[in-house]
Parts: sequence; C-alpha cells; structure tokens
Amino acid sequence: MPVYHRRPRWAIAEAQATPEDVFLNRRSILQGMGLAGLALATAAATRPARGQDGGLYPASRNDAYKIERDLTPEDISSRYNNFYEFGSHKQIHRAAEALVTDPWDIEIDGMVEEPMTIAFDDLEKRFPLEERLYRHRCVEAWSMTVPWTGFPLGALVDHARPLSTARYVRFETFNDPAMASGQKQVWYPWPYVEGLTMAEARNDLAFMVTGVYGKPLANQFGAPLRLALPWKYGFKSIKSITRISFTDQRPKSFWEQIAPNEYGFWANVNPEVPHPRWSQATERVLGTNEDVPTVIYNGYGDEVAALYEGLEGESLFM
Repeated sequence: MPVYHRRPRWAIAEAQATPEDVFLNRRSILQGMGLAGLALATAAATRPARGQDGGLYPASRNDAYKIERDLTPEDISSRYNNFYEFGSHKQIHRAAEALVTDPWDIEIDGMVEEPMTIAFDDLEKRFPLEERLYRHRCVEAWSMTVPWTGFPLGALVDHARPLSTARYVRFETFNDPAMASGQKQVWYPWPYVEGLTMAEARNDLAFMVTGVYGKPLANQFGAPLRLALPWKYGFKSIKSITRISFTDQRPKSFWEQIAPNEYGFWANVNPEVPHPRWSQATERVLGTNEDVPTVIYNGYGDEVAALYEGLEGESLFM
C-alpha cells in the first residue's frame, strides 16, 4: 500500500516563505543599507569552530516543515542565547567561542544491542541533511523562528538499535569546567541532562540539529550537535550532545533537578498552564518585540497531541 505524506496543517505555501536566494544574499542587501560592517561582524561572530563542512551546507529545505512567521534575523537569534555552561546571561556568544568542537565524539549506550561511539564528523555524513523551518518557544516567554539543518532523531534511534525494553532516551552534554566557565558554578548539577520517551523521540518533528542559517552550528547555538523539539519549551532542546543513552527509567533533567516545582519532564508548550512566576499565555517575538498569543504545543498539536493521550493526570508543564 502506498504511503502518502500528509501536509501538516501548519505548513504554508512556498511563496510565503523567505526565498533562499534572498536569504543567502542578505549581505548585499545590508551593504546597500550601509550596514556591511555589521554583516561582516555577524558572520565572524557566528563562524563555527569546526573545519570544512564537506559541502553539506546549505542543505535542501524540506517543504513539509514551514512556519507562518518571518525568520528571525541571524544577527538577533545569534546574540540572544541560553547556554548556562558559559554563563547565565543572554549575550554569551563571545564566551561560547571557548567551546572546542573538533574532535567531538558521541557515545551511544544503555539498553542497545551494541554500545558505540561515533565521531561527529562521521555522524553528520551518515544521515542525509535537510533544512526545516521551526518555531522555537522559550519557557521564559520569548520566541523565534529558525531554519535548522539536521536529520530526524528517529533515524538515529533506529541506527542505535535500542532493546524493546527501552522506554526513554537520555541526552547528556559535555562537562569541562576548564573550557566552559559556567560549569565552575558547582551549585548546578552538571552535566546538562534531558530526556524523552521513545514515542517522542520517534516523532517526525524531533530533529537532531547540525546547522543553522545554511551553515554548521555556531557555538552559541549548541555546536556541533543539538536537539530541536519545536512543540516543547526550549530547555528540552539540549545543546552540545556528547552522550545518548537508552533506558527504562525516566531521566531527571537538569532544570527538574534544580527546581522541580518550576520545571518538569514533559515541558510541552501550554498557554493554559502558567509558570509559577509568570504567565505563558503570550510570548515576545525576537526581532519584532511583538507580544502574540501562545498556542498549545507551540502550534504543532496535530502532530504531537496523540503522544499525551491518557496523561491527563500529569501536568503537561510540570
């Protein structure tokens, strides 16, 4: 029986998306506006620490994944980042230059047929890369729209060959206080940890990210490998992944360990469930500073709501 791809209801017509040639020629536009220096400074500040990308970028855009908002300009999204390994403020892009991403290995272990360690450069070439336009909603009530490049997490799950008894996927980042100044703050439970159910990990939207804005990830975005889960608050999209473990025990995430009354395992975007210290009903859009209504599951309800049927007794936020 043939399998048909159902066009997501949140997809838009190609004519409404920013054309790739326009996006890639934005430097010439900036020069015409007398902002060439800003463009060059942005490119230098976001240049990845790794070497050649082997012609993998820019990747072809997957037209099934689009958004109705304009893309957030790179010079804005690359200057407003959470990366607590390098500090608790938003302007950590310069501090993140200390992140060494070459070489970079990812360990895959736990309840799998055979544990393995794979170099990032090999992982990046193993799976076909594509670009997807995703909403990104932070638990702090701001949002942006991003052109991520990567491959489906489900493809990596299949490659890992987890045992049938595995119920969760646990992700872990690096732990190197000598390199990352924020990790010298011993009151945080380093390394950063996050987790998903196997069903969440296999959802089509779950995306392993290797690049952004048509090139390899800049350090502040979580180079060289991060997760993108557009229906969840941003803290679930762990950065700079070094270990992926399969387990039958639900992982306790970094922020859940710190403040379990404020941050929980599910962390699905839900305007009806406020954070204990602020409302989640609206969000501030980076680039325009416009306040807009927040949508359940960040607008991806048709794709993910079925994952949470029968979980009415658990808070989708906590």
